Amino acid sequence: MKLIIGGNGKMGSLIKETAQNLGHTVLANVDTSNLDILDQIETADMIIDFSHRDNLSWILDYVQAHDCALVYGTTGLEDDQKEQLVTLSKSHPVFFSANYSYGVAVFSEILKVAVPLLKDTFDMELVETHHNQKADAPSGTAKAILEIMNPDGAFKEVYGRHGLIGPRQKEIGVHALRGGTEAGEHTVHFFGDNESITITHHATNRQIFVNGALKAAAWLENKPAGLYGMNDLLGVDHA
Repeated sequence: MKLIIGGNGKMGSLIKETAQNLGHTVLANVDTSNLDILDQIETADMIIDFSHRDNLSWILDYVQAHDCALVYGTTGLEDDQKEQLVTLSKSHPVFFSANYSYGVAVFSEILKVAVPLLKDTFDMELVETHHNQKADAPSGTAKAILEIMNPDGAFKEVYGRHGLIGPRQKEIGVHALRGGTEAGEHTVHFFGDNESITITHHATNRQIFVNGALKAAAWLENKPAGLYGMNDLLGVDHA
């Protein structure tokens, strides 16, 4: 495929290198600083973006103008930006996920089984860890996990605790750790009476997200318009 990669950072560079090794043609790495290059290159079959939400505007414009597909993994989106992706998916194929790790996708499926069995008798806590350059907290993956843990909003979501907080209520604690070069770790704790269960996914480097994004791109090629996610890549049906 002919690809445009959103962003010139570490992820953008790694996606470019891996895509080229797989035989794809990377037309350019593009962000808001070099948009003029879009008029100088061939038309892309697909855009892959893991950069910054500020790039979403030109990406949406390009996809609509050139009728290409989109694999999108940028987190920290505003609600209206998420709606823009949904709207785009009505006329173009869009693959959107907060995390492109195959392991995280399986981790999420495990939680969908565990949470209904434990939520009424075990206390639930969520901890995520990322490198010291990550801009948003909690992570997009943590937010997606929270949707699994608290689908109907029955639990109060408490982001960190401080001071005289009193006894625990019907709540889920959410904690974001930042430091070093951590690629990403997400842990869900279930605390019961005299027993506990801990489920963790730990990423050792960003390559797993790149590999997942390129698998998604290959899967998305020639798909009809629609909003797709990791469940589709796994072949899991939650209908």
